[in-house]
Amino acid sequence: MRTRSMGEPQSASQAVVEAVAARAGVDPLELETPLYDAIDPDELDALLEGTNRGGRSPVEVTLRYNGYMVTVDGDLTVTITE
Repeated sequence: MRTRSMGEPQSASQAVVEAVAARAGVDPLELETPLYDAIDPDELDALLEGTNRGGRSPVEVTLRYNGYMVTVDGDLTVTITE
């Protein structure tokens, strides 16, 4: 499953939480595991913030979260696999 936010710009950590919650069919606040148990949300946001600026190569981060393999890239596209 691949998702991309169409609403207001959001952080990478918010994009991950919202995509995983949607995949699990629950509200983001009802996820069993907080994101910080898988990765530091502030570090994830900092790493992916502005990765497409200045001609730099896009960054992609993959982590295991809430039972899924989650990949998020610099344009906040989140890919979730089991």
